[in-house]
Amino acid sequence: MGEAVELEAGGRTVRLSSPGKVFFPERGFTKLDLARYYIAVGPGILRALRERPTTLERYPEGVTGENFFQKRAPKNMPDWIPTAHITFPSGRSADEMCPTEEAAVLWAAQFGTLTFHPWPVRRGDVDHPDELRIDLDPQPGTDYDDAVRAAHELRSVLHEFGGLRGWPKTSGGRGLHVFVPIEPRWTFTQVRRAAIAVARELERRMPDRVTTKWWKEERGERIFVDYNQTARDRTIASAYSVRPRPHAPVSAPLRWEEVGDARPRDFDLATMPARFAELGDVHADMDDHAFSLDALLDLARRDEHDHGLGDLPYPPEYPKMPGEPKRVQPSRARKDNS
Repeated sequence: MGEAVELEAGGRTVRLSSPGKVFFPERGFTKLDLARYYIAVGPGILRALRERPTTLERYPEGVTGENFFQKRAPKNMPDWIPTAHITFPSGRSADEMCPTEEAAVLWAAQFGTLTFHPWPVRRGDVDHPDELRIDLDPQPGTDYDDAVRAAHELRSVLHEFGGLRGWPKTSGGRGLHVFVPIEPRWTFTQVRRAAIAVARELERRMPDRVTTKWWKEERGERIFVDYNQTARDRTIASAYSVRPRPHAPVSAPLRWEEVGDARPRDFDLATMPARFAELGDVHADMDDHAFSLDALLDLARRDEHDHGLGDLPYPPEYPKMPGEPKRVQPSRARKDNS
């Protein structure tokens, strides 16, 4: 696997052990390839992670080995990487790493981190998200092209309700993510409510193509708008994160004019550095904006008052939430009532 090497990122030197360890056997990419990738896109991924509590998705032996999610900051983390104290829905809490330098990403790669999962908050205020994140998740029978159609309609919805602007990226799989920078004035519950309002409006406009149904048995061959990705402690892979699939894809930031022509497999550990060198971070201006959710929250209130559309189910690991409907899949509810 070779002797340890020293790499530099942002003026700091980070030691990388076992640089020749193969992390992606299908492509032959090594741990050193992973580290060099994160150096190449350093300014971009730091923009996506800066000051954010971040969970590390680690594969110490590579993509074919065992993996785990590390929420708590490792005990051996350097003192130049700050942390934030965050609280989980269970009531437990932890200190999570908050990258503020490119070298923090490289340090995490040394320990087999492939994917970075940042919270939608900054460490200065961990209870008020500054991003509305919309996950367009293709269900069986649908694909990326279906997500593209939904994304273009979503763009119109965002503009019509408060003049919002979204920044799209590939998920690294078949789906699309759209991030909207927002003012950090609302709680996780309120931001989730805004995401539900967006999802329902999109579903009304594309009923045969989009669904908000939480239970898989009800979704059909449609794009699921996963509103629960905005719940506390639910995260989405950051822009530029490498995803744990055999061909080493990455979550690629896109310009809107690229969304329809892009193909997720075009963006991987080998191709993204060249794109970044040519174009830079195409989402670099996200932090220059902060939109209001007032119009979406007004839409949510109208949905509830006029149509009786209140809350939707939370993930199973969450405590029962106020106003949440019965958390049981429809087929089981029918069986229990029969």
